[in-house]
Amino acid sequence: MVRKAQEHDIISVFYAVIVIPERRKRMTEKKGVRSMAGKERDSSMLLTVTKRLGCYVMLFLVLSGINVVNADRRGYVWTYEYMTMPKGHSEVEYYLTHKVRDFHNYENKNTWQHQVEYEYGLTDRWDIAVYQRWQQTNTAADDNFEYTGTKVRTRYRFGEKGMYLLDPLLYLEYIKPDSSAAPEILEGKLILAKDIGKFNVAYNQILKVGINNEGGNEDEYALGLNHEFSPSWKVGLESTGNYTEDKFYFGPTVSWASEKFWVGFGALRGLNDRSDDLRFRLIVGFPF
Repeated sequence: MVRKAQEHDIISVFYAVIVIPERRKRMTEKKGVRSMAGKERDSSMLLTVTKRLGCYVMLFLVLSGINVVNADRRGYVWTYEYMTMPKGHSEVEYYLTHKVRDFHNYENKNTWQHQVEYEYGLTDRWDIAVYQRWQQTNTAADDNFEYTGTKVRTRYRFGEKGMYLLDPLLYLEYIKPDSSAAPEILEGKLILAKDIGKFNVAYNQILKVGINNEGGNEDEYALGLNHEFSPSWKVGLESTGNYTEDKFYFGPTVSWASEKFWVGFGALRGLNDRSDDLRFRLIVGFPF
């Protein structure tokens, strides 16, 4: 009965956070009510984000009461490390990514991307995963929630940690969009990582290739450095970039884990005018 009550609480909070848009505010704007400007608009945007993040804290507190087994946790939210799911083990991960194109004009456009992943270990060094993806795009004129497609990926780890100067891992992913107008993408990553005492450094070299000569190619990277302060807490910094589109980001990341589940949260600040002003990502992992 307690577990059912906890599950009901999770669904309620999840629904409030993800599904219910702020319709009342947007309907008021559409009726022609004068929108706030300058500092007043910035304050409104900060209040909106604060409320939404507050809901995620509530979700975190509810989830902490669920009794599940220990997870193969991640220390970053954008950068992949040297790890794969152990043989015969499974995990479900939920990703929430929030992108703010212009901090000072938050209402003009912002997106909330949702992704659910199921991961399974084929061997102790090789795993596979399938993803389902959705996106909500909010603009001053309209809100749109849509299914955006699926992904399938696999990772292979060479040996065990410390066998080489850098620990190498190969990552291959196929991205199938829901829209026929969007190109199918094949994404490859070379992941190099190293543990130095309580510190970890990881680098991902990323290449995206459009299938059937559609979509073009993109050259990207992700870089992370963190420190394990305790078995539960890891705190670090991450940087991501797209060389092709000249977009670059940098910001902090924190990861928390217990014997029940793990949570990662990161924030990135755009480093040039081509980049989004802000990006946030939350990942929650549940093993079984």
